[in-house]
Amino acid sequence: MAVRTPGAGLPARPRLLAPSLVVVALVLLLGGVGIALYTDLLWFRDVGFSEVFSTVLRTKLLLFVAFGLLMALLVGANITLAYRLRPPFRPMSLEQQNLERYRVAVEPYLTPVLLLASGVFGVFAGLSAASRWQTWLLWRNATDFGVKDAQFGRDISYFAFTYPFQRFVLTFVLTAVVLSLLAAAVTHYLFGGVRLQTVGEKVSPAARAHLSVLIGIIVLLKAGAYYLDRFGLAFSERGRVQGASYTDVNAVLPAKNILIGVAIICALLFFANIYVRNIVLPAGALALLVLSAIVLGGVYPAYTQQFRVKPNEIEREAEFIQRNIEATRAAYSIDESETTTFNVAETATQTNLQTLAADKATVPNTRLLDPNVLPPTFTQFQRFRGYFGFNETSLDIDRYDLGDGVKDYVVAVRELRKAGLGADQRNWINEHLIYTHGNGFVAAPANQTDGDGQPVFEVGGLPVKGPLKIDEPRIYFGEGTTDYSVVDTEQAETDGVTEGEAPNYNYDGDGGVELSGPVRKLAYALKFREKNLVLSGALGSESKLQYIRTPRERVQKVAPFLQLDEDPYPAVVDGKILWIVDGYTTSDGYPYSERTLLGEATADSQTRAGLPLDTVNYIRNSVKATVDAYTGEVKLYTFDSDDPVLKTWSKAFPGVLEPESAISDDLRAHFRYPEDLFKVQRELLTRYHVTESRKFFQGDDYWQIPADPANVTTTSSGTNAASANPNSIFRAAGEGDQPPYYVLSQFPGTTRPSFNLTTSFIARSQPNLTALVSVSSDPGDDYGKIRILQVPVVPPVRGPGQVAGNFQSDSAVRGVLFPLVQAGSSRIIVGNLLTLPVGGSLFYVQPIYVQSQQGASYPRLQYVIVNYGNRTVIKETLAEAVKALLAGSGATPTTPTPGQPPAPGSGPAAQAIADAQQAFDDAQAALAKSPPDFTAYGEAQARLRDALARAAAAGSASPSPSASGSASASPSASPSPSPS
Repeated sequence: MAVRTPGAGLPARPRLLAPSLVVVALVLLLGGVGIALYTDLLWFRDVGFSEVFSTVLRTKLLLFVAFGLLMALLVGANITLAYRLRPPFRPMSLEQQNLERYRVAVEPYLTPVLLLASGVFGVFAGLSAASRWQTWLLWRNATDFGVKDAQFGRDISYFAFTYPFQRFVLTFVLTAVVLSLLAAAVTHYLFGGVRLQTVGEKVSPAARAHLSVLIGIIVLLKAGAYYLDRFGLAFSERGRVQGASYTDVNAVLPAKNILIGVAIICALLFFANIYVRNIVLPAGALALLVLSAIVLGGVYPAYTQQFRVKPNEIEREAEFIQRNIEATRAAYSIDESETTTFNVAETATQTNLQTLAADKATVPNTRLLDPNVLPPTFTQFQRFRGYFGFNETSLDIDRYDLGDGVKDYVVAVRELRKAGLGADQRNWINEHLIYTHGNGFVAAPANQTDGDGQPVFEVGGLPVKGPLKIDEPRIYFGEGTTDYSVVDTEQAETDGVTEGEAPNYNYDGDGGVELSGPVRKLAYALKFREKNLVLSGALGSESKLQYIRTPRERVQKVAPFLQLDEDPYPAVVDGKILWIVDGYTTSDGYPYSERTLLGEATADSQTRAGLPLDTVNYIRNSVKATVDAYTGEVKLYTFDSDDPVLKTWSKAFPGVLEPESAISDDLRAHFRYPEDLFKVQRELLTRYHVTESRKFFQGDDYWQIPADPANVTTTSSGTNAASANPNSIFRAAGEGDQPPYYVLSQFPGTTRPSFNLTTSFIARSQPNLTALVSVSSDPGDDYGKIRILQVPVVPPVRGPGQVAGNFQSDSAVRGVLFPLVQAGSSRIIVGNLLTLPVGGSLFYVQPIYVQSQQGASYPRLQYVIVNYGNRTVIKETLAEAVKALLAGSGATPTTPTPGQPPAPGSGPAAQAIADAQQAFDDAQAALAKSPPDFTAYGEAQARLRDALARAAAAGSASPSPSASGSASASPSASPSPSPS
């Protein structure tokens, strides 16, 4: 009788289906990986950073092959050894009879099964190892910090670079041996070396020896883990602060040393089981190890913590808290901050008012324009075309000298916004070949508006006009440019509105990957799943594909070892528009330093993308990166050449970073102290301004960041989601932390005004002000200098929230703003509340914007509220407000106070507002009578409605602003929109 071969009777197609599917899947997988690698290589070559691509790829391949092969060999070798050590004869039992059919099925295919099993383990191990390429490069290129840790006397570089790699290798080897043990045990069981249900000897001598050796190696590796655990105590979270505590040093550390010895003895006992062949020996060794780990590693430290530390914690932990304070302050660069006492006068004395009047540095430069409020205003006056636009969340602050000294400017670039295209414009040619770029740079002084509360655009228009020299205003790479474009094609690109020039343009730069052949076109067609990249006749051999176009993405791609600041900002440098991106080198391996979650520390009321939720305990702003808005060229400049983390990455990627000497003076003049770094530092300063361990332990001098009282909107009813009071003009604070703010000011203790990043602190669980902190962005030795003005607790000084509350309850403020709210046609937008130290007291400034709720509108700076000491004033301009502050004091400003030019004091709108104010006051007075005079109240309400109607009519009659940003002097909250 003929033996039927399995599958022999099946048709050819079903038998080939499975192999065919496997081949297709492999082709698709490898093809996708190949296309991704090929297009990445082309992109890196285009930006000039192919060394980064090759280094990362080479490192990943090395780790994949080395560790994958190691895992495959270890598992495969132990499976092979277990098979070869199988007993020649197996006792006949039901268990063995059941296993026999599996042995018969496996043995003919043993080699393929062995290779497949080992290969699967190897692939997963290789992929895991490849993901640790940064750990490998840091270890291979480690640079000393020149600082030793307080407990073990090792250089910080050991903990930052070497220790993580040692942990990875130990974990990998331990995993490999455990998997080998499991694979060997299964093989021994399958082939009779281990007999669980058979009478007599359960494990053959060969299997016992093999498994004992593997278990002994695991225990020996555990001894290595105990050894590394000792250094891991530098990051312990057991005590009051992070880092080794009293219990860690005096209980856990000795226990780890003992456990190392116990583990080595236990490993030797397992090795001895090869010859002794007694289950009691390894079982005793395992029991000894477990018992030792429980008693020495758990019970004894818990006893020490509970009965020796807790009753005397402040004394026991003092030394270790001090270590944490010093390490944290050094790791976050707050150890050189300068602290002085600032005695704030809460009453405006004659002397303080005279000092305020004489101030020439801070008050004249007070920032009135809030970059978080102005995007709609910039869009209204400077957009010009529907497919152009500005950052819709926040604009940027920078400084320029345009002929009348250095001033703060609100700046933005006019970028491409494809969302503005109509439905009939949405096709591949329009979206990728015609609408390819933005055009123009816009700058408005941050301390000035025109007579109608609008920004004064000193630089703007299309083409760009103004005193700032810009050689190439087109924006091909920007924050809003998220899609790809093909440039230098047969299809002309649109260039927006121009004066006397052709509206079309053809890219003349070198930014983008050249589509110089069919292979490249096909590769990118597959990458973007777009057939037109192959079929379109508009694409020539010199056409270029631009993608990965946002500044952060572009820098992150070429510098994957950096964390990047959330807010790139544009600057005109040497005639070019450059995006400046701050790069951070970070580590979580600085011993004793407090760890911080970046995403949480940098979050506030204005947070956009935010930093990732990475944990760090060391950070430096070591790199300043630039991205050319026209060519996309990326440059990485060394900014902190002393940073050992940056030195390590520089060794790993030689030639990628340009030296600090390559930074031009014009570029350096636009460097800002990065906001995200300052947020991290201020989060640490809430506690680590305290430098003495006992006070730190008590925590009664801790600070907190105040809630943001600014950037809020009030509707016609005066209410919002956060306000329960129907008569409230402002909503209550509490919608996130107050962001730090850039402002040109002279901080006490300095000799001249500088471009500062400033924040305030309040007491923990108290609204009172405790400190003002400022850091300078001016080039030179003063850059990065953190200055702390610490406010005495007694007498208490109002914090930002209290000042904002006083503004809300002030009768003059309510008298001006409440009629606008009550009218129902406008809403009030509260701008940033600035806290500025001037003349021994605090000068608070808060701009108030008014925006119509009808039709297309934008916020206008309508009023400015100022407070100095016990005086609060609301006026239409800062100059008027300061003048009113000084009224009756005999002091007058010695220098002009900028802001908007004095608003017209006469005219229909001004008279109507004055009449509305008088009617409102009369109505309140009528209600205050006992009993209330409702007849007078009704008459006043009628006059109020009439005045508001006249004010609205006067506002609607104002002419539309021109394209350059000039407008009439009408105080209307809603001028007609300019055409888009």
